[in-house]
Amino acid sequence: MSTSVILVVDDEPAIQRSMSTLLRSRGYATIVAGNGADALTAFDRERPAIVILDLGLPDLDGVEVCRRLRARADVPIVVLSVRGDERSKVAALDAGADDYVTKPFSTEELLARVRAGIRRTAGVPRELHGRLERGRLVIDFDQRRVYRNDVDIRLTPKEFDLLTVLASHGGVLTHRALVKTLWGSRAGGHEHLRVLVGQLRKKLEIDPANPRYVLTEPWVGYRFAADAGE
Repeated sequence: MSTSVILVVDDEPAIQRSMSTLLRSRGYATIVAGNGADALTAFDRERPAIVILDLGLPDLDGVEVCRRLRARADVPIVVLSVRGDERSKVAALDAGADDYVTKPFSTEELLARVRAGIRRTAGVPRELHGRLERGRLVIDFDQRRVYRNDVDIRLTPKEFDLLTVLASHGGVLTHRALVKTLWGSRAGGHEHLRVLVGQLRKKLEIDPANPRYVLTEPWVGYRFAADAGE
């Protein structure tokens, strides 16, 4: 079952609740935002795998939010809106949306669009900008620096690449996908990955034997924690 994190942006609490319930019932983790400003803040903090975005927000127009999200990363964006006219669809797609679903909608259709969006970026690292915070850990993608409790953690380029790949995905990445992304089809890549993960944990984790950030999915791969719990 998927562990991808989905950001739901809608100003109606009832829709927030129903969407969260639906997505969690299918194994997704969800975060919600009721306006554009909160959506951008949540995206910078959580780096979700996909965004479901309503256009009718109380502060920023949804098309502008879409444009700002697209400037941050190549994250899949599914617009969910009562606006069914062609002009609204074209504006959203031109701003960077991947898909457009008109309310009212079929839940199975929406879930299919979500799965398609996640598949598009599965195993493909997104170009990230700004900062990502997990508890007391801060990753500065522009400066390629990492801090814990405001102390600079020195990572090698390959360690930072691994951290970026995991943080950009928002879900579990298989051993094979990580090896291919970091080394291509290099023989012995799985052993290199195991060593690299161990090195990264020694630097990031307070207790590398009980990691909070770089988590293992047994027999599958690794993921970056949606919530470090600090």
